[in-house]
Amino acid sequence: MIGLRQILRLVTINVVLVRHGLDEIVLRTHLLRPVRFVLYLLPWNWVRRTQPPRAVRLRRALEDLGPIFIKFGQLLSTRRDLLQEDIADELASLQDRVPPFPGEKAAVIVRQELGRPVEEIFSEFVREPLASASIAQVHAARLADGREVVVKVVRPEIEKTIRRDVSLLRLVAELAHRYWPAVRRLNPREVVAEYEKTIIDELDLLREAASASQLRRNFEGSDLLHVPEVHWEYTRRRVMVMERISGIPVSNVDALVDAGVDLRVLAERGVEIFFTQLTHHNFFHADMHPGNIFVDRTHPARPSYIAVDFGIMGSLSDQDQRYLAENLLAFFNRDYRRVAELHVESRWVPADTRIDEFEAAIRAVCEPIFDRPLKEISFGRVLVQLFSTTRRFHMEVQPQLVLLQKTLLNIEGLGRQLYPELDLWETAKPFLERWIRGKIGTRGLIRELGRQAPRWGETLPALPGIAYETMKLVRSGRIEVSIRSDALDGLRTEMRRGNRRIVQAVIGTALIIAASVVLSLGTQHLASLWGAPIWTWVLGGAGGCLVLAALLDGD
Repeated sequence: MIGLRQILRLVTINVVLVRHGLDEIVLRTHLLRPVRFVLYLLPWNWVRRTQPPRAVRLRRALEDLGPIFIKFGQLLSTRRDLLQEDIADELASLQDRVPPFPGEKAAVIVRQELGRPVEEIFSEFVREPLASASIAQVHAARLADGREVVVKVVRPEIEKTIRRDVSLLRLVAELAHRYWPAVRRLNPREVVAEYEKTIIDELDLLREAASASQLRRNFEGSDLLHVPEVHWEYTRRRVMVMERISGIPVSNVDALVDAGVDLRVLAERGVEIFFTQLTHHNFFHADMHPGNIFVDRTHPARPSYIAVDFGIMGSLSDQDQRYLAENLLAFFNRDYRRVAELHVESRWVPADTRIDEFEAAIRAVCEPIFDRPLKEISFGRVLVQLFSTTRRFHMEVQPQLVLLQKTLLNIEGLGRQLYPELDLWETAKPFLERWIRGKIGTRGLIRELGRQAPRWGETLPALPGIAYETMKLVRSGRIEVSIRSDALDGLRTEMRRGNRRIVQAVIGTALIIAASVVLSLGTQHLASLWGAPIWTWVLGGAGGCLVLAALLDGD
């Protein structure tokens, strides 16, 4: 049920929207649409007001509403193909220019986490933040040995704010699941649960530091991606100290052009980095908005990337990797029937789905995007169109793949800004083919055999003894095979009910017969001794009730 806290939060959200002149958004909601005329009755709408542009008002409202809304704005800002230009430009400032909290508070948090004031830890600590985002902000500092670092500090009281908004999301998801059948295939409760786990993990900078170290090892010796070094001795749950990097923000295309950076190579290398993370490492940066990505200008002809902010990382299970690899292989071969079959096999659509109809629906959406440059297609629109088309097949959202889908949208948004002529298919195909061969080809089989060899080495010597003991149990009749299924469980339940009805009927019949015998004997010999009429009705009534109960149970 909705609680007082959720009601107050909903009221707060609407008050913030109205305060920023976004009354129309509030009154566009389904619940309030019948009373939209109220918009013209609000006193502040009776006179002409000078207001900031709508994009500025929207950005300010998202900032006031907190981290979850800011992250939503960050995701939208990467999709300029889906937004009007003024809104996309304004939301881009949410990537690293969220209003900061005071530097003195950051110094207090550092002292609380590290046990010493900043003056004892750093030879220099700049109170004015370098960048400020929804979860944390970053300060420039210098270690005692002269190395330049950045200090990332989690916002005070941010966890309380996030948990409050997530509880509201859970409520909305529960209501949507319960009262809106068309939304159930979106798995709103599972998606919110996955998002809650992701964003709560993002508050733990120890976890982020571990992810950064892992990603740094993965690309060690590569000129594709540089990951800053973590200084573990100064890293705690709310504070992280890392190497300070220098680069051009990937969104500053003019600066990249002025530095002589080859944008086509830069875009291709960005695709290569992502698919290397996905296919080779199975560990990918899942928050690749422009505020977290920089470009090293040292070698303009072969530019490399610099990544920051590792709070959201993704990986896939072996089963999801295999199904994804097979789907991509069939997709690149335009084998839409195999794509449809794989969706049924993986239970992403119901088992009774007609393969031929589902195949035709997928072909209608996907076929037009082949052999076209990135500027002429939009994965965002393709995903929306695909999901809309497959609604009638009850295709469900896979919560474990949401991070991957979000990252793909970010990658496409970056590629579109850097080099719209990029042929995404040709760039990605070699990496995907190698991955597919490694997963479902001969090399994949050999790798799996090698992975399982140690366990088999332990198990194989014991197999003859296990087989001998099993045969002895079979011969002695002491082995019992247990088979469980929903159908068998239902059959067993029905048999038990049937047996119970038979027993009840037999007992009831016996009691009726007994009552008849007592009645017969009582009227002749035992009336005065046993009170036959009373026992007759008691026994007969009990027997009749049992028979009736057995018959009703059968219905």
